[in-house]
Amino acid sequence: MDKFSAMQAFVRVVEAGTFTKAADSMGVPKPSVTRLIQDLERELDTKLLNRTTRMVTVTVDGAAYYEQASRLLSEVQELESSMSRAKANPRGKLKVDVPSSLGLAIIIPALPDFYVRYPDIQLDLGVSDRPIDIIAENVDCVVRGGEITDQSLVARRIGEFYMMTCASPEYLKRHGTPQHPSELETTHQMIRYASPRDGKLYAFTLHSEKGSVEIHGKHKLSVNDSNAGVTAALAGLGVLYTATFLIQDHISNGTLEPLFTGWCTEAKPIYVVYPPNRHLSNKVRVFVDWIAELFAKHDLIQRKSTLPEAMCKGWGEPSVPTLVGDVENAVAREVFEAAADV
Repeated sequence: MDKFSAMQAFVRVVEAGTFTKAADSMGVPKPSVTRLIQDLERELDTKLLNRTTRMVTVTVDGAAYYEQASRLLSEVQELESSMSRAKANPRGKLKVDVPSSLGLAIIIPALPDFYVRYPDIQLDLGVSDRPIDIIAENVDCVVRGGEITDQSLVARRIGEFYMMTCASPEYLKRHGTPQHPSELETTHQMIRYASPRDGKLYAFTLHSEKGSVEIHGKHKLSVNDSNAGVTAALAGLGVLYTATFLIQDHISNGTLEPLFTGWCTEAKPIYVVYPPNRHLSNKVRVFVDWIAELFAKHDLIQRKSTLPEAMCKGWGEPSVPTLVGDVENAVAREVFEAAADV
């Protein structure tokens, strides 16, 4: 027996006064309503209705059951209506975590557009490079850069970015301009990026038509936040290797100067990551779609850089943002625990 349909049929009979009217309102044959009521009474082992050839009346037990059943059906109807409204107008709290670099440079400046579209969403935005346990911390989604290596979460690739090496004019005036990346190992000081997860300093590789060079770099200063690295470079504390989108304006206004034109790096992917729920909530879905659209329009995320063309001339083509793998694909914890390279 379909208990919900039986309950609905009983309430309709009580409110309509006859089985015929109840059947018409439900769009089903009268025998179907009769059978549902009989099954319900048998299940409850209680007589709910008194029937005669001329009228239907409610028993004492039936009246008590009607009060509870009608209230429950009203609550179900309200729940369905609220879900429909939420689908049309996403609302509620959304917990998101993004790297400080992407958050400060790209995402937060674009949030006015998000709120114009979705004014009823309350966004709790974590902006940091700290390790995130997306399940334990009840985070709806995270944005991170890095490669996929494990399978536990859904990851949608939404863009890619490039890195470059730069220094302030003051630093170059004091120490000279390096002509080859290998000089970063001997005669120059770098500002190194340390993983917030384990403090590890990662080497990077620069490529040119003549070959590739892996750089570890001498350093007196390391930072675990990309924006801090840019500030340190502006202060003349060393040579910085960082994302192009962080230093575009500084390159344009001359407060930082690009180094090693003709050398470049492989593209680094950016993913938005969320738990593998079969039914993704509408508020998460609209945020994921919005941020994918945002990154698709951003020159330095989609490889149409206005930085010196020689730096990456002929090196790779932009990737099309995709949902990686099957509908439920996964991302390694390292993607968001190490805050990758962003």
